[in-house]
Amino acid sequence: MSSNSKRGAEAKPAPQSDVVLVTGVSGGGKSIAMHALEDAGFFCVDNLPPELLLEFLTLEKQRGKRRVAIAVDVRSAGSLPHLLPLIKQLRTEGVGLRSIFLDANTDTLMRRFSETRRPHPLRQAQQDGEDAHRILLDAIELERELLAALRVESTVIDTSQLRPAQLRAWVRDLVVVSGTSLTLVFESFAFKHGVPSDADFVFDVRVLPNPYYDRELRPLTGRDAPVAEYLEAQPEVRLMLGQIGAFISQWLPNFAADQRSYLTVAIGCTGGQHRSVYLVETLSKQFAYHGQVLKRHRELDAK
Repeated sequence: MSSNSKRGAEAKPAPQSDVVLVTGVSGGGKSIAMHALEDAGFFCVDNLPPELLLEFLTLEKQRGKRRVAIAVDVRSAGSLPHLLPLIKQLRTEGVGLRSIFLDANTDTLMRRFSETRRPHPLRQAQQDGEDAHRILLDAIELERELLAALRVESTVIDTSQLRPAQLRAWVRDLVVVSGTSLTLVFESFAFKHGVPSDADFVFDVRVLPNPYYDRELRPLTGRDAPVAEYLEAQPEVRLMLGQIGAFISQWLPNFAADQRSYLTVAIGCTGGQHRSVYLVETLSKQFAYHGQVLKRHRELDAK
């Protein structure tokens, strides 16, 4: 999905979220996400104490209809236990609230903090002889523990392999779908760059015939007609598509009934260019009837 990425071509328009809660690990990209929301017309508030959330939303309602985005992170660690009940209360009251949790693997976070030289908010002061690497690692792990319950209640975006432009586009896509209905996300990726941590289901399609070994198809992607025609002609590809589609069709109503806000289906191949991209493109069209379908191509979007 590029910066102009859209939902499945046949997907029906969905109402926009009125309130977006942006949270996640330090170094996960909250500033980028908030800037994207501000550019999209949201009124943005950074690090609002959870105790003031209801009062703030009441005041906003009196001021008139406008969309708001609120960033909450571990700087409000003492107040985080109050946040989950508030989220559930607002959703029960019919507020279109979507919570977005920005995550990244530990190696990526360590690298980002070392590049920016910005201190982690939970990092303890370093004493003589102490290992700075270990202190930062401990702070990151402690933060994950403190935010674990909030992560479960949120739409997770793994930013480990994302460029800022990708993250901005993915956030914009998420906020234009309903905060109360299940959103189905199809994402292609390359196994050589790691499995997305935000995936609910992961399908490995590396066993399928690979267009990469055809010189004419190698520079193309799974979105190009020649690659699609090649893969469509393979019995194994048709079988894999049918089985994945049948599995999702079988269990999608159960996830919706469980009041899940999103379901991410990640499909991976070796390079994230041909097979996984084709399957994501095809499945997003097959499930366009669901109404709220997003598609992402992690490796292609980064180019």
